[in-house]
Amino acid sequence: MSFITVRNLWKEYGDQVVLENLNLNVKQGEFCTLVGASGCGKSTFLKMLLGQESASRGELLLEGEAFPEEPDRNRGIVFQRYSVFPHLTVRQNVLMGLELEQKPWLGKLFGAARREALDKVDAMLESVGLGHSADKWPHELSGGMQQRLAIAQSLIMRPRVLLLDEPFGALDPGIRSDMHDLLLKLWQETGTTIFMVTHDLKEGFYLGTRLLVFDKVRNDPHDPQAFGATITYDLPITQTNENLFDDINNSVNQTARHQAA
Repeated sequence: MSFITVRNLWKEYGDQVVLENLNLNVKQGEFCTLVGASGCGKSTFLKMLLGQESASRGELLLEGEAFPEEPDRNRGIVFQRYSVFPHLTVRQNVLMGLELEQKPWLGKLFGAARREALDKVDAMLESVGLGHSADKWPHELSGGMQQRLAIAQSLIMRPRVLLLDEPFGALDPGIRSDMHDLLLKLWQETGTTIFMVTHDLKEGFYLGTRLLVFDKVRNDPHDPQAFGATITYDLPITQTNENLFDDINNSVNQTARHQAA
């Protein structure tokens, strides 16, 4: 049995078809990168995995059972915009998830439970390179450091699935490269199953063990919303080559030009 199963999955909003007939089997610990032109439903698919959106048709299964309908601790997400709490320090930002999980009404831990949680938080901050910044405020951090903080917030909960929606799109190239190395290190250490949306095809090839290309295979110029995107390429990264990279890049660009026309 696969860890995540997607079977004949559709997502529609009224007359608009966003995704159509998605089929996918993902093993635990895989790193799937999602690429495709803007508007092809990649982020919508992440929202379905998170539990923010439900399927219009088909099945989305986690170990053979229907995905929980609401976001939970087993699924973490990191967005392109830094989703951190500006009124809390770095350490407090990461601690909050543990406090709310264990004391949902008070939102606070005390005594031995707090010391144990802080030990976990400090270890996580060290692993993402923020140990020296634990008492700083988010506005004192660079963009790359804020994104490290957002990743620490998600990983402190030990999610089984980590969802990344263009997490490095706003970063400078040098910082982006550092974040790539950090993400690969954390993925190898935790074994978390990752789905990452990116508009950078090279990033998708470099980070993932599996590349998923979302594209529309059917288009009606008189009714552009009649058909949705599906997965047109599903490739283990080790089997890709330079020619295939060019083919996928051309396909994505062609779809983008078609949508802009």
